[in-house]
Amino acid sequence: MKLLLIEPYFTGSHKQWAEGYQRHSAHEIKILSMKGQFWKWRMHGGAVTLANQFLKSNWKPDYILATDMLDLTTFLSLTRKISFNIPSSIYFHENQLSYPWSPRDRDIKKNRDSHYGFINYASALCADKVFFNSKFHLTSYLNALEKFLNTFPDQREISTVATIKNKSEVLQLGLDLSFFDKYHIKNNEQPIILWNHRWEYDKNPETFFKIIKKIKNTGCDFKLVVLGENFSQSPDIFNKAKKLFKENIIHWGYVKNLNDYAMWLWKSDIIPVTSNQEFFGASVMEAIYCNTWPILPNRLTYPELIPISLHQKHIYQDDDDLFNKVKWSIHNIDIIRKSKIKKIAAKYNWDKMAKIYDSKIKGL
Repeated sequence: MKLLLIEPYFTGSHKQWAEGYQRHSAHEIKILSMKGQFWKWRMHGGAVTLANQFLKSNWKPDYILATDMLDLTTFLSLTRKISFNIPSSIYFHENQLSYPWSPRDRDIKKNRDSHYGFINYASALCADKVFFNSKFHLTSYLNALEKFLNTFPDQREISTVATIKNKSEVLQLGLDLSFFDKYHIKNNEQPIILWNHRWEYDKNPETFFKIIKKIKNTGCDFKLVVLGENFSQSPDIFNKAKKLFKENIIHWGYVKNLNDYAMWLWKSDIIPVTSNQEFFGASVMEAIYCNTWPILPNRLTYPELIPISLHQKHIYQDDDDLFNKVKWSIHNIDIIRKSKIKKIAAKYNWDKMAKIYDSKIKGL
């Protein structure tokens, strides 16, 4: 089967997902993409550019799989002479209704942020199938959608929420976890605490460093690795933390080389997560695959990623519980280094997930 995968924001995890599925699928997949920048413009105008590229390609797929960054309605209307009888689906990595916007964003200040959510809504409405990368994502989106439609003056079409719900299902993220196998390095020295998320407010670095500071003040001996992409307007807490933990830090900042990234995941022992926003948790799953001990909040998607039987060990209820679990992990480092936590993440490897994707798409 010939499948067209459309990704207007072709960078980072979106790019890895698209290329991972292309490599492992039994279908013939062509990726139609644009450079991953100017995300708002990609949502507004990307469909026009990609429609033109598709029409010039002289290639007709059996199926179209687009991501949430595409205005699917515009794309299908501009390509209707070819795409009119081709089934399509949209894959939600994130969405613009339940995603917490930065208070510094200019569109928030000018009260013009709702259009991006409407693009997601219209795309989901016209797609034949809607996929979400977690149960939490699906539920939070549908709840946010009803509230969103109720903000309009009339003809709110609330019944379309059920329409979208009836054609939606969870299709969890596929990850190229096998890549990490060849970089396996053991750490037999001091316990290493890991941060491997974007340096942004929604990842809640304030709580992370507050807990680490509290751990440091108890006299616990540990090292700190802080990875993740840092932007020009990253929260100031990172500058403060770099000074505060200068004696603990063994790596600070983004690593462009995936080999180095893999090495640091394997060397790290504990990953306390404090995020206030997460629709799946790819970076957490990568760390878990490298046998890094996860300590995750009882919110968002995290409880569904960890078997219920392991919640007591890995899911915390509040900041005090987080502190106690991190402290216990440091004091019992030999125990957690012998754990087989890796198997939790292994099921998301593309060698397993691609078959699930292929089956679902072929069934449609």
